[in-house]
Amino acid sequence: MSILKELQQIIDPEHILIDEALKKHTYTQLGGRADFFVTPSTVEEVQEIIRFANKSAIPFTLLGNGSNVIIRDGGIRGIVLSLKKFKGIRRDGEKVVAESGARIIDTSRFALEERLSGLEFACGIPGSVGGALYMNAGAYGGEVKDCLESALVVDAGGEVHRMPAEAFDLDYRTSNIAAKGYIVLEATFHLTEGDYDEIKAVMDDLTYMRESKQPLEYPSCGSVFKRPPGYFAGKLIQDSHLQGKGVGGAEVSTKHAGFIVNKNNATATEYISVIEMVQREVKAKFDVELEREVRILGED
Repeated sequence: MSILKELQQIIDPEHILIDEALKKHTYTQLGGRADFFVTPSTVEEVQEIIRFANKSAIPFTLLGNGSNVIIRDGGIRGIVLSLKKFKGIRRDGEKVVAESGARIIDTSRFALEERLSGLEFACGIPGSVGGALYMNAGAYGGEVKDCLESALVVDAGGEVHRMPAEAFDLDYRTSNIAAKGYIVLEATFHLTEGDYDEIKAVMDDLTYMRESKQPLEYPSCGSVFKRPPGYFAGKLIQDSHLQGKGVGGAEVSTKHAGFIVNKNNATATEYISVIEMVQREVKAKFDVELEREVRILGED
């Protein structure tokens, strides 16, 4: 039986896209095509897709909402799984439970409406909840590990587990989620009761700082590099006089040196070339290795 027919036995055929352009699913608006782009709507469907891919030795890639990823121009072979239908958010006492495909921004806003404090830092992070756990997303002094209590995951064998936050080895922009082969289904955040106006004031301040400093007018993957010990990546790039420099339609932002923008229909190859140029120049000038925060997937 063909891959398509097998997938149609698992999920609604309307939720299977063939030869789907992945640039439609990334914030950079870059990338080639997926052989099969599937959007399950139940945990059982996710489990069955994983088991089918394992049994048939079909390449399998999880894609969040595409905010912190670059997909190469050759696209991704096999099955690309999107959990964008998993976007529920609910309150449980002083906890907020958010499904993997929900935006972490929306989770932060939900907490505000429920007068719960602890997720204010996430009010400007564009990624999904699953992606936020994957990279221990953070901003303005806060990060996911500060308030994550537990997460529901599917393992590489298709089994579901509820795991405490400590199990994910959350550290600066990293976790063990990829190494363990986990797929996050939902996250539980332990927050505290707070005052609506005070929570909103903090979020308003952070939103203003984000909108005034970041080049939100162009497609980008957000902050490209991790903060090197003892330095700030953006300052190193700025002092290397790289702002405005680029390759093809991609360039280092003139508004925030830590961002690379798709200014004029760039290709993924051009975007990645700018990343590599920045790494070379900063290394040559300051002898500092810039490590990518953004993930690169797919083939040339």
